[in-house]
Amino acid sequence: MQFLQAVIIGLLIGGVYALMASGLTLIFGVLRVINIAHGALLVLAATMTWLLWRETGVDPILAAVATTPVMLGLGWLIHRGVITRLPQGSPAMTVLATFGLALIIEGVLNVTVGNIFRSATPDYFAQSFRVGGLALPKPHVYGFAAAVVVLGGLYLVLTRTWTGRAIRATAQNPAGAALVGVSGAGTAALAFAIGTATTGVGGSVLSVLYPFYPASHYDWIARLLGIIVLGGLGSLPGALVGAVVLGLAETLTATYGSLQWSTLVFYIVIMVVLLVRPQGLFGTRLREDALA
Repeated sequence: MQFLQAVIIGLLIGGVYALMASGLTLIFGVLRVINIAHGALLVLAATMTWLLWRETGVDPILAAVATTPVMLGLGWLIHRGVITRLPQGSPAMTVLATFGLALIIEGVLNVTVGNIFRSATPDYFAQSFRVGGLALPKPHVYGFAAAVVVLGGLYLVLTRTWTGRAIRATAQNPAGAALVGVSGAGTAALAFAIGTATTGVGGSVLSVLYPFYPASHYDWIARLLGIIVLGGLGSLPGALVGAVVLGLAETLTATYGSLQWSTLVFYIVIMVVLLVRPQGLFGTRLREDALA
C-alpha cells in the first residue's frame, strides 16, 4: 500500500511538472530558444496568484483564469522586445538574454514583495480524498486536474487547429512552412506567448503546492531543464515522460530513503539515459549530431 501511495503521489506531481515544462519545450521546439527566464516567470505568476488570494480570497488555482492572459501578453512582449532583437542562430545570446531577464524579474519581486517564502493556503490545503486506504491530497489532485486541462487543450490546439499546424510546421521545417504562406515571425511570437502563458497556470499551482520566494526560480529552471533534456528537447511527449520520472523519483526516494536525495536520483537517471541516447528519450538526432 505504501508503494502504491508513493506512485500515485508521484504521478500527480509529475503531471504538474509536465504542465510547468510544456511551455519551455514548446518554445525550444519552435524557436530553438532555451528560455532561462521560464522559472522566474513561474515564480512571478505564483506571486501574482498569492497576491490575488490574499487580497480577494479567490481560489489560487482558479486564479489562473486571471494570471494566464497576463502571462500570455507578457510572453508576446518579451518576444517582440527581446528575442527578436537577438542575433539569429546564436543560442549563447538567447541564454544570456533570458538569464538577464530572470534576474530582472527576481530583482523586481525582491523590491516589490520582499525576499521571503510565501505559499497560498486555501481551505483544502491540508485535506485529502480517501480512496480505500489511499490518501490523495486535494491540492495535488486539483493541481493535476489543472495540468490535464491545460495539456489537453494544448494538444488539441497543436493537432486540431490551423494555428497549431502552423506552429508544428514551423518547428519541423521553417523554410517549407514559409513556402506555403506561414509567417515565421508571427508563428514564433505566438508560440513564445503560448509557452509563457502556461506559466500562468503552472505558477498558480506552484503557489499552493510549494513555498516560493523570488530566488527560487533557480531551483525551478534546473528541474524543468532536466525534464526537457531527459525527454528530448522540443518534444512535448518527452516532457511528459521526463516530468513523470522526476515526480516518481522524488516520491519513491522520499518514501524509501530521504527527500534530500530525490533530486540527485533524478539527475543520475538523466546521466544514464543521455549516455545511451544523447538526444533524450523522445528527441531526434540532428544532422550535425549524426556527422559529429
